[in-house]
Amino acid sequence: MMDPAASPPDRRPLSPWVITIGGIVFTTLMALSPRYGFQRDELYMLECARHLQAGYVDQPALAPLLARVSLELFGMSLPGLRLWPALAAGATVLAGGLTARELGGGRRAQVLAAIATATMPVLLGAAHVANTTPYVLLAVAGLALVVTRIGGTGDTRWWLAAGAVAGLGVAANHQVGLFAVALVVGALLSGGWRLVLNGWFAVGAGITVAFASPDIWWQARHQWAASTMTRALNHENGGLGNIPVWVVGQLVLVSLALVWVWPAGVRFLWRSGRPLWRALVWSYLLLFALYALTSGAQIYYLAGAYVCLLAAGCVAVDSWLARRPHRPRIVAVAAVVAAAPMLMLVLPVLPPSTIGRGHVLDQTLAETVGWPDLVDTVAKVWTSLPPRQQADSVIFTAVYSEAGAINELGRDRGLPTAVSGHNSEWWWGPGNPHATTIVAVAPGGVTAAGYDVYLGHFFTDVRRAATLRNHDDVHNIEQGGGVYICNGPRQTWSQMWPQLRHYD
Repeated sequence: MMDPAASPPDRRPLSPWVITIGGIVFTTLMALSPRYGFQRDELYMLECARHLQAGYVDQPALAPLLARVSLELFGMSLPGLRLWPALAAGATVLAGGLTARELGGGRRAQVLAAIATATMPVLLGAAHVANTTPYVLLAVAGLALVVTRIGGTGDTRWWLAAGAVAGLGVAANHQVGLFAVALVVGALLSGGWRLVLNGWFAVGAGITVAFASPDIWWQARHQWAASTMTRALNHENGGLGNIPVWVVGQLVLVSLALVWVWPAGVRFLWRSGRPLWRALVWSYLLLFALYALTSGAQIYYLAGAYVCLLAAGCVAVDSWLARRPHRPRIVAVAAVVAAAPMLMLVLPVLPPSTIGRGHVLDQTLAETVGWPDLVDTVAKVWTSLPPRQQADSVIFTAVYSEAGAINELGRDRGLPTAVSGHNSEWWWGPGNPHATTIVAVAPGGVTAAGYDVYLGHFFTDVRRAATLRNHDDVHNIEQGGGVYICNGPRQTWSQMWPQLRHYD
């Protein structure tokens, strides 16, 4: 169905440079993928991949499924696991260039949009880690691209593609569903009800629901764990005190040299008079307010929306760029130069020992360091137990990443499968239900808060047997943590297990 009132913008051929820039991003990420080590979320994804199911406490099934494919194809390989987020990042750059094209941008605007997307520190930092964030960025950028096309052409048959993109996104992370809902609300607020209330949209929405249904089924059978998890995250990261963090944080998601471009994109889309293009602005504003109030410390939640806004901004300023031949080159170089310092923080360019000793790295990157050291420490404590005591012992970790490190990196160390009460790990059970000795592992922050006192509620004898350190002295969450030997259980281990669950 075509909207007869729609007058499609002049779509120029796609510049080959857009594809080239996307390829450069992919190649750079793959070249850096073996450096440092697995990130804490990646260790958890590998654990989820070995427990494939329709959903999880903290995400749907797509990212664990891709991790399982990597395990089958490449084994325990950092480049193999990080292939998918690197591909997603390259595709996100392509989406930026294509969006500029759909908005009527020529070669110059398309290339600048690709550069603007490629120099987003949040994109490159996120795509170095195989968790759900790279797929959220791609899904939001891809959905905005399709909506841009529908808004420009009036061809509502494209809702089928929008439904597929949104469905794949929702299969990776629930945030994509929020963006899709915000788009629909924005379309209605902008007067685009004819473009939304039609059969093609209904079928597209059905496609999205079909992708989401396995996770919905799993959540219904597991006490709607994701809702509990969301409330816990909002309690931790939301509140009025984090609103300034959210507002200021939006300025570092794109290259500082281009912070003036995306507001120009907001203006361009709003003044276009096209309801679905205006809906993109509404969705940004609605989610900006929602995330500012509920999850302000998680500044990257809206990052995918900036791909579309940057593309629109590049189209908006294209005539200004065209007035002086040197302006496009200056803006492009400035974007790269301004982003470089941030990229040094979010990508493993320098040796960790040169920047981590006594300093705090970007925490996402810092959490790729020290896991073999943790496994070594736990293995020493475990082997110090007499064989008879080992038979009645369980390794229990405070957070999922510690269980993931022990189970994934310690497979050849003769260690038993570690268990944890954290998120989905809790649902996989306590291990030996009759265990009388627990080797407990906790990160530095938890240990500083008195983890031995916490363990004392469950055991009469709690002894700290080792302290967690990494040889690069990177101050991540594990640094200064502890390994404890716990004896004298006050209840059976199986009776304790329901009390040990925590979502955060």
